[in-house]
This record gives sequence, C-alpha cells and structure tokens, in this order.
Amino acid sequence: MPPKKKTEDGASEASAARFGRVRNNLKMGIVGLPNVGKSSLFNLLTRQSIPAENFPFCTIEPNEARCAVPDERYDYLCNMWKPPSMYPAFLMVTDIAGLVRGASSGAGLGNAFLSNIMATDGIFHVIRAFDDPEVVHVDDELDPVRDLATITAELCLKDIETVKRAVSDEERDVKKNPTMKLSALFTSTMERCLEMLEKNLAIRTGSWNTPEVEMIKEKLPALLTTKPMVYLINLSKKDYIRKKNKWLPKIHEWIKEHGGGVMIPCSVEYEQELFDSCGNDAEKREAFEKENDGAKSAIPKMVTQGYKELNLVYFFTAGEKEVRCWTVYNGATAPQAAGVIHSDFEKTFIKAEVCAFDDFKAIATKPGMSEVKEAGKYRQEGKSYVVQDGDIVHFMAGAATSKKK
Repeated sequence: MPPKKKTEDGASEASAARFGRVRNNLKMGIVGLPNVGKSSLFNLLTRQSIPAENFPFCTIEPNEARCAVPDERYDYLCNMWKPPSMYPAFLMVTDIAGLVRGASSGAGLGNAFLSNIMATDGIFHVIRAFDDPEVVHVDDELDPVRDLATITAELCLKDIETVKRAVSDEERDVKKNPTMKLSALFTSTMERCLEMLEKNLAIRTGSWNTPEVEMIKEKLPALLTTKPMVYLINLSKKDYIRKKNKWLPKIHEWIKEHGGGVMIPCSVEYEQELFDSCGNDAEKREAFEKENDGAKSAIPKMVTQGYKELNLVYFFTAGEKEVRCWTVYNGATAPQAAGVIHSDFEKTFIKAEVCAFDDFKAIATKPGMSEVKEAGKYRQEGKSYVVQDGDIVHFMAGAATSKKK
C-alpha cells in the first residue's frame, strides 16, 4: 500500500475525514486534562461567559456554541454589496469537561466525558505548556508529553473496548445463523484496529483502503480515535510573544511519532488580555499586537483549521439583500448544496449559475454579475457539478409539486 501523502505541517491527509459523518452540521469538541485552559478558550472562541474556575471538573455538562469562520472573501463580498443582512460561516464548538487517567474505566466523570466526545466530529486537544503555581495541575507537575500520552491512552482504551464488543457481537450473530460466517475483511480490519490501539496509535493515523474504511464506519461508528484532531498548545503570554517554549520541540516530536497532526501554539492568557483590552475593535487590536512584538491572535487559525478538519466547505450567495455563506460537506453536488438553502430546491433543482470567487474579484468592479458574464466566467452547471469552496452560486429550481392523494 503506498504511503500516505503528507501535508506541509506533517499531518497525513488521509483517513480522518474519510471516517467522518457526511453532514453539514458537524462540530468540534474541546478536550484535555482539567485546568489546561479549555473553558477559557471556549469563552474566547464563542464570546460567551462560561464558568472557568480553578478546580477540576468545573465543566460537567458540555457547553455548545458557534464561532464565525474568518474569511477575507466573505468580507470582500459584504463590502462590495453592503447588504442589510450578512451571515458568515460558523464552526460549531463543544466544551467538554476534563479527562483524567482512568476515564475509560469510569474514573472522574469518565464515561460521561467519553460519550460527550463521541457526540462530536472532531477534537481540539488543548495541551498545557505553561507553568503557573496559581493554576492547579491534576498531576501536580507540568509535563505536556505525559499529558498527551494520558489523553491518547484513555481514548485508545475506550476504543479497544468498542472493537472487542463489535467482534463479540459479530461472532454471536454468526453462531446464531449457520448461513453466516466471519468475513476475512472484518477479521483483518478488527485485528489491525486492535494492533494499533494497543500501541496507543489513533485509528485515523493508519493507512486504510476504501473497503476497510467502510467496514470501520459500519461496524465501529462509535470509535473516538477516528476523529480528526488539532493540537492546541497553550503557552504563557511571554512564551507566545517570543515564540519559544522548551516543550514545543518535544510535543512536536511526540505528535510526529503518533501519526502526525496539526499543532497550533496559542496562549489563552494573551488572547484574554487582547480581548479584554480591545474587544473586536480592529484598530485597537492592531495596536495591541504591535506593542507585543507583532504577536497575532491564534484564534482565526484555530477556527479555520477546525472547519477544514471536519471536511467542510462553503459557497456564497450574494445580492442587494443578503450575503451569506452556506456550509456543505466537501464533495456535495449542486442539488445537495441547493438543498441546504431549502429542502425543496434539491428535489426541484434545474441548474446552478456559478462564478468562482477569484474570477469575480478579478473582474467585477461593482455589485452584480454583468461584468463576469461578459468575460465568460459565469457558467451554468447541472446536477453532477460538485460545488467548490468559495463558489458564488445562484440556483434555479422548479415549483414544488404536492403529492397526489
């Protein structure tokens, strides 16, 4: 089997998205040990006031909210049309209480935490890499690599239970029905899953062919380690500004040894100070960043990367009344995309009139598509067209017909 293609930051492009649910309303969960900055980060991401006290298990029930996906293309269209209604794309985020060692066997609030993770589609894994005697560490001393191993081990242990239960259920069903037998694909796939999990390797990091992926999705839909993961390294303000921390190389090495992934250094301390001082005032934020050696907020990168990891894209509708981003799963056809706007549009789809954003920006000097049409960049697409990220689309649909009685 050929090796997986690698991205620039070492993440493998393959498996995680292939294991995911094909839906438009997917969400990321914020996961980590207690007191690593999860709830504080959630507050900053969503601009909501959620308790963030300095003791384990402050968060018990998962908090859910959404945060806007930053996009210069959306801003450009809004500035061009200046409509009364503007709707960006949103990333759904869930704040999940801290996991502890032994969670897979019920320690802490273990099973509840793990079921909350199961309900998400991707994971923001927050790792504490700052020293602060005022903030209690659940294991008494700072060691981000140990913390990484703890969370990964708990997720893998829970998945081992899930795989073994699936094998037991399949064997029971075969015994009940003499015409059935265990397929070679099922047996080999389950064996490979167990082999990886027992080495604390996430299933998403493996090289899986299409039949194996389909087998895992069918028989093991509750796996935790198939979910895409973004590692958020929470530094002190000082370390974030100077872009230096003794743990970063060790964390990067651990991630690389465990299948790779996207690692984003951040600082909740810096982000909180930035927001408290400047709010959403762009000029104040720019001045604040300049005073701090040009250190920019990492939140836009987090949100954009989370959206990407969920394999989501969006298209635009733009006009005098409204500019809006519409989220679809990457690979959605034109009728499926039309159905996001209104379910009847998918059934009665006729055609899509499409312009790529880059073409619009390069050609149009005013709101509207007249200049783009004259340049031959406004095209008609049918039912088989796969909507591309950043397309500006106008759908044509017929009248919905009522069913005959």
